[in-house]
Amino acid sequence: MDIIASHESNVRTYCRLFPAVFVSARGATIVDECGNEYIDFFSGAGALNYGHNPPLMKQKLIEYLEQDGVSHSLDMVTSAKSLFLERFEQVLLRPRKLSYKVQFKYPTGADAVEAALKLARKATGRQKVVYFADAYHGLTLGALSVTANPVKRGVAGVPLENALMAPFDGDCHGEVDSLDYLEFLLRKGELPAAIIVETIQAEGGVKVASFEWLRKLERMARRHEIPMIVDEIQVGCGRTGDFFSFEPAGISPDIICLSKSVSGMGLPMSLVLIRPELDVWSPGEHAGTFRGNNLAFVTARAALTYWEDNTLTDSVMQKAAFVLQQASNQAILHPQVINGVRGRGLIQGIVFHDGELAVNVARACFERGLIIETAGPANNVLKILPPLTISQADLENGFQKIAAAIDAVIHGEQTRLQSSAMLG
Repeated sequence: MDIIASHESNVRTYCRLFPAVFVSARGATIVDECGNEYIDFFSGAGALNYGHNPPLMKQKLIEYLEQDGVSHSLDMVTSAKSLFLERFEQVLLRPRKLSYKVQFKYPTGADAVEAALKLARKATGRQKVVYFADAYHGLTLGALSVTANPVKRGVAGVPLENALMAPFDGDCHGEVDSLDYLEFLLRKGELPAAIIVETIQAEGGVKVASFEWLRKLERMARRHEIPMIVDEIQVGCGRTGDFFSFEPAGISPDIICLSKSVSGMGLPMSLVLIRPELDVWSPGEHAGTFRGNNLAFVTARAALTYWEDNTLTDSVMQKAAFVLQQASNQAILHPQVINGVRGRGLIQGIVFHDGELAVNVARACFERGLIIETAGPANNVLKILPPLTISQADLENGFQKIAAAIDAVIHGEQTRLQSSAMLG
């Protein structure tokens, strides 16, 4: 840790939240250099939906490396890429009656968002993009322009222009509907190049858009001929049960951004799925040195095995019911500090009244052997994001640690207040 503090940039984040030197991981368990084991309710911020070192993907990767398979190829054709594309079409797109071209991007989700915004502007000839309050789409300049957090936006150093923020589902109160308000904004000004939306605002505090709201948004976009971009980066790849989080809403986005768990085991990979008529790129207009990560193609193809039937989806929904019950129990037990629970599938959030309290609970969880983070503009949401393949025993153990952490923090806060009152 001293080496990290001395030599790594101050921008580092998670090593401050989880101050340990980790040496191995498997499934939902991470082990540090002292032999301490931690249950993972963080999943690499959604990059490890299938857990750490899933055996099938690891074995396929080892076999590929031992055969001296091509590792880097830009966008040249390799067997790894063609086999992945074929399998992606067979297992995911065709059964869902979806038709998309696939653009391979740089490694991160923000890169996928950058490409999606750029393509929408090229296809429409328009500039402005609509995004939603509390949205998070990445920290590169284009993605940051449609990210709502004012602190993160403030670091840009330049004006973040050509973006229009609208209220998310549930943000408006009383008789005002958030999409009626957006309709008013659209009629008032020039039509935008795109609307970008998350079905669940993970970093925004696990705020869930209703299916009806998403359908109404799609109808609005179609009516005005505005491409609709759905950011599936953290909540796709099975996080909500179905592979795509938008599936149950019955919508068909024009552009889809995928990353994080699309590679299956945390290898860098991101995709942009494009409705064919919007694929107006000319060769080389948007490129990237590492868009041909063949090691990720190999593991991503192996990950598709999970989607050959409904076994994983059914398992996720069963576990989600347990998680919701356990999280709700904490809200019932501690109404003085917890507002409630929100989420869908295996992304759930315990909403605290106070951000400092939530951060202290996350810290107390780590001290008890559970890795978990907070989310939301005020960091007041304890975000539950375990691997989809986590065992029931690990889920139960993890919630025991959450319960113990909440009790400890509340007791400590009460003691502090009592001491302050006595001193006063």
